[in-house]
Amino acid sequence: MRSKVISRQSGNILVAMLLVSLFVMPLVFVGCAGMSQTQQRTLSGGAMGAAGGALIGAMAGDAAWGAAIGGAVGATGGFLYGKHKKSVNRAYQQGAHDAQKKRY
Repeated sequence: MRSKVISRQSGNILVAMLLVSLFVMPLVFVGCAGMSQTQQRTLSGGAMGAAGGALIGAMAGDAAWGAAIGGAVGATGGFLYGKHKKSVNRAYQQGAHDAQKKRY
């Protein structure tokens, strides 16, 4: 009997999180219009990490802690990836500039 109650509660939490994400995520992406790519990657990484952490946390017994940890890890990963992409782009631009300089 107890396992049915726990699984029903987990199911309700997952449905609620799915509904919230369906309505909130489009607003998040529209709100990213004025942000840099690094800021967008940080925000989206945090959102995806929080969603994934909440799902794993719900299965483990505490969705809130899972979402908090997943959000922090996702935001950190998104930030680091954004910085990496910015560095790669800067190196590419520098190489293209140097190639143009040598050509003429």
